[in-house]
Amino acid sequence: MSIAETIRSDIEGRIASGEWKPGFRIPFEHELVTQYGCARATVGKALTALARAGLIERRRKAGSFVAHPHVHAAVLDIPDIGAAIAQRTGSYHFELISSEVTTSDHRSPDFAGATKLRRIVGIHHGRSGPFAFEDRTINLDAVPQARDADFTREPPSTWLLGHVPWSEARHRISAIGAPTEVARRLKVAKGTACLMVERWTWREGIPITFVCQTFLGDRFDLIANFVPGSRA
Repeated sequence: MSIAETIRSDIEGRIASGEWKPGFRIPFEHELVTQYGCARATVGKALTALARAGLIERRRKAGSFVAHPHVHAAVLDIPDIGAAIAQRTGSYHFELISSEVTTSDHRSPDFAGATKLRRIVGIHHGRSGPFAFEDRTINLDAVPQARDADFTREPPSTWLLGHVPWSEARHRISAIGAPTEVARRLKVAKGTACLMVERWTWREGIPITFVCQTFLGDRFDLIANFVPGSRA
């Protein structure tokens, strides 16, 4: 193993173990040069590789910092957010804040004819802390078994993907400043840049669920893959 590979492996290990948490400033280049007894170019090579892997952020004149891991989601897919966070951070849990059965949800007119709805509010956590605030409504007329589902044991997104087939979905994605309650729950200042993902799903025209997920802006990526057509 080369010295550059050793430096990279050592830093990766500290990040993976949680010893160096997101936002932690790693030693300056000249400090690593002294520690490993190598050329500055060797240190630069290791840090460049770590930055390309998304593990650190290099800031001019400020140094290098452990990056907040990003959750990647396909624009045209419905991801299992828990699995995505666990894969990226090595840890995941869903904190259920509230759950109630109600008869209306003004945010989604599709539920106008429903007689019973279950509204769930919670936080998706990764190793480094809260990742997303979720406010979800499930149509109990269409999915009666969701009334008794224990979302302290399994997050609603995972439960729905495993139990309820859907035939149609719609996304709406917006850049917002964190509202007061969301900011408090995500432990950031009010107005912090966030990405809000709203999603509706139906089964044969019957509404299944509406969810509004608010992600910290530096921890979520939307990805779309395209295949070129026969004409430009």
